[in-house]
Amino acid sequence: MQEKGLSAGYRRVLFSDVSMILNAAVDDKKIVTNPFAAKSIQRPRHVPTKVQPWSVERLTAFRTKLPARYRVAIDLGAGCGLRQGEIFAVSPDDLDVNRPTIRVVRQIKLVRGALIFAPPKGGKTREVPLPASVARRLGDHAKQYAPVEVTLPWGTLTGEPTTVTLYLTTADGLPLSRSKFNPAVWRPAIRATGIPDDRHNGMHVLRHTYASVLLDAGESIKALSTYLGHADPGFTLRTYTHLLPTSEDRTRRAIDTAFGEDQAAKDGPEAVDGLETA
Repeated sequence: MQEKGLSAGYRRVLFSDVSMILNAAVDDKKIVTNPFAAKSIQRPRHVPTKVQPWSVERLTAFRTKLPARYRVAIDLGAGCGLRQGEIFAVSPDDLDVNRPTIRVVRQIKLVRGALIFAPPKGGKTREVPLPASVARRLGDHAKQYAPVEVTLPWGTLTGEPTTVTLYLTTADGLPLSRSKFNPAVWRPAIRATGIPDDRHNGMHVLRHTYASVLLDAGESIKALSTYLGHADPGFTLRTYTHLLPTSEDRTRRAIDTAFGEDQAAKDGPEAVDGLETA
């Protein structure tokens, strides 16, 4: 099971599938025991893949390569942590400008080649803080591309037709589908920006970028888990633990803040010298 060229994840899948076949053979009395259950056989080790968020510079460069009518998708993903299907399903009716928040209450799903409205992953709705920058870009987007009413079945292909006014649609007023958006819009922009066109740079990278920005700013894992719609904060921690600032980073920032380092840098060398001799 250690053949070169096979990823750790693929080796684990092969091991599991073959072991299931051998268990069935034991049940059918074709063999006495499953050799994969022997202590001398080592199951392929799980090697977690570290998520790779984008820098702000890469995010900005990529956004300019998208067609203008789809750029607000970047803001909803990297600025609010929404999943792809949730981004496609955002409505002006979901915004609470008084708090301000976005209510994440639906997604657009592709089921057997057809689109439906459905609850977010796991059936969990949530509220996410709406930054002023994202609210402003949503407003600018709506002025240039008026939100469109879209009707889709709810929950299943035969579900009750539900009409929602969407920020993001095609030029023909049709709802967005990942099966068309990814190859026709996302990947061309990836290549135009010079970003590797691989699984690390799919639309999910926007959520990773959102997480990295919040963690760097000192947001808690519990709050981040809520905003991302994760069922378990432990999953959030396992996914993003490598992005957490180290205790040394926090210590330096805390002392620099207490000593007014940022202000001293703005005031110039004289202010720093004055602090040192005080």
